[in-house]
Amino acid sequence: MAKATRTRSHSRSKRTASVNRDSALQKWDWSRVRFLCVAALIAVVWCSLWARAYCLQVVDTQNLSGRALRQHLTSELVTGRRGKILDRDNRVLASTLAIKSVFVRPYEVESPYTVSVRLAKILGVDPKYIRKKIKKGRNFVWIKRKIDDRTATAIKKQGLKGVYLQTEFGRIYPNKMLGGNLLGYVGVDEKGLAGIEYAFNKTLTGSSSKFVVQRDAAGRRLFLQGAEETTPLQGDDIALTIDSEVQFFAEQAVQYAVNKYDARWGGAMVVDVASGDILAWAQAPMFNPNVYGQYSSSQRRDRIAQDAFEMGSTIKPFLMAAALEEHITKPDTLYFCENGKWKLHNVRIRDTKKLQWITAKKVLTYSSNIGTAKIGLELGATKYRDYLVRLGFGKKAALPLAGQSSGILRPLNRWTQVDLANAAFGQGFASTMPQLAEAYLALANGGVRKPLRLVKNFPLNENVLKENSQRVFSEETAYTVLKMMQDVVDSGTGKSAAISGVSIGGKTGTAQKASRSGGYGRKYTASFVGLVPALNPRFITLVVVDEPAKNYYGSKVAAPAFKEIAMRYMALNGTLPDFEKSRLLATATPSTLIPKYGERRFGVGDKPQIAGKSIPDLRGKSIRFAMEVYARQGIIPSVKGSGAFVKKQKPAAGAKWPVGGKQQYTLWLSEQS
Repeated sequence: MAKATRTRSHSRSKRTASVNRDSALQKWDWSRVRFLCVAALIAVVWCSLWARAYCLQVVDTQNLSGRALRQHLTSELVTGRRGKILDRDNRVLASTLAIKSVFVRPYEVESPYTVSVRLAKILGVDPKYIRKKIKKGRNFVWIKRKIDDRTATAIKKQGLKGVYLQTEFGRIYPNKMLGGNLLGYVGVDEKGLAGIEYAFNKTLTGSSSKFVVQRDAAGRRLFLQGAEETTPLQGDDIALTIDSEVQFFAEQAVQYAVNKYDARWGGAMVVDVASGDILAWAQAPMFNPNVYGQYSSSQRRDRIAQDAFEMGSTIKPFLMAAALEEHITKPDTLYFCENGKWKLHNVRIRDTKKLQWITAKKVLTYSSNIGTAKIGLELGATKYRDYLVRLGFGKKAALPLAGQSSGILRPLNRWTQVDLANAAFGQGFASTMPQLAEAYLALANGGVRKPLRLVKNFPLNENVLKENSQRVFSEETAYTVLKMMQDVVDSGTGKSAAISGVSIGGKTGTAQKASRSGGYGRKYTASFVGLVPALNPRFITLVVVDEPAKNYYGSKVAAPAFKEIAMRYMALNGTLPDFEKSRLLATATPSTLIPKYGERRFGVGDKPQIAGKSIPDLRGKSIRFAMEVYARQGIIPSVKGSGAFVKKQKPAAGAKWPVGGKQQYTLWLSEQS
């Protein structure tokens, strides 16, 4: 039995050993399988990597190279700097500065939320607005155009991936409101939208060149070899006939008249008789083209060119000249003026004075509507209208400005006797200020028309010269009318325009404005035209004040403004008698003193911008401020380096501004002030 027990025990031991051997073998087999699997996986991955590398390096190399180029290279359209607008003495009226704009490459932005929040805080806009732009865009999207230097510096310091600054050009008008309505303004893309900027947009705009550039990690442009050799050309400069000093005086005088008489608007033109050059094109209220978006379209409107008005009595010298030329009347011909009231076909014509028998000369001196109407009826509609057409009324003045009005001159077949009588004293047809100025230029030029000139460096078309250089009146007739106009200022309605020691010819105008419902209402246009000296005029000044509320007579509202402009112009060119100059300076306030060259005051709220006789210290100032200082002297300095602030200047501060020569001006920039 013991033997049997040992046998069973031995059998169990053998079975247990066998099971242990099988279990160990089973464990060893699974470990080997796992090892082999891992090894195989590594081999597969390794082979895949090599295969992919082969494809990238050999098979798909052209496609991938193209994609890399598209990511690192971009084409950019670069436009040359816009040309300057200058006055007749090459003082800068409009110039162009380099200015920063911020844009985003959306595919480079890692966190649209972070970028939008940070940019919004700096730019002062809604983060949602920026985030929406980033999500919609693909390769390029503008965030804000033409930002100031400090804003650009703040954005650059953020170091936001995918956010870049690009240099564009920004238009500046260093004299702010001076001539704003004439100069016009440009949009965000540097395209002229009004005034001279619009009329000469093609001339002022620089040529464009397309470059393929590569950008580095900081977003800076790296031109490919040879690309920078095709630099776009700068636009041409435009030199106007405007004299900044005379423009300044005219604007101040007109603004004063508008404010004093609570008028809707006012305008003034000063014309040089010898050349036909327009020296001043002043309008009030004024606007600042640097911030044109802050003004309404009505405030930006160039009313001198675009608005026609009934001239009133300022038309009477031309009726008188036509009647003299046609031998209808003589200076001493007598006319009965009906004691100030006359009824023509149930229409009443009135004078401000109860006049009886007066000569044709006195008809003009006292501005009699009744006497003028009677002369007009003798002359006839056909001849009178023909002279008006030959003087340039009824068609646009030959000036390079868009949107000019041609005025209103009805067809001959629509003229009744009442229409003729009204037209004789300036009602029933309308003119622009340039048309009226050009007509007076014909009288001042011995009866021969002469075209007005607004731009110096672009000669007038030969056809324009021929059409606008015809004789309208004989020299004798023109001289006779000038003598009559001298009497208007010496003893007639224009006495408030008189300047002691200076012979002046002039004509006042007070015209009722037509109402929209028909007929004439209670609104008026006051005007005055003056010629200095009276019999051999060197310059003409025309002043118009529309809808004055406190007084509406041209002799009270417009004539004093003419006198102010004329005195300052004569003081400027040295022809004002010394005693008048002394009185002018003695009674002038600081705001009305004749400004020295380099010193300007423009508009209510604008601080005086004084350049001084020497170059100021510009170190630490923004580049925009520095460029404005140079621009006032007609200088555009070269700029070196990058940044928003001036760290060095040449010539150094304290050096004298040169009168001429080829002095080089340079500014070095820095990121910090």
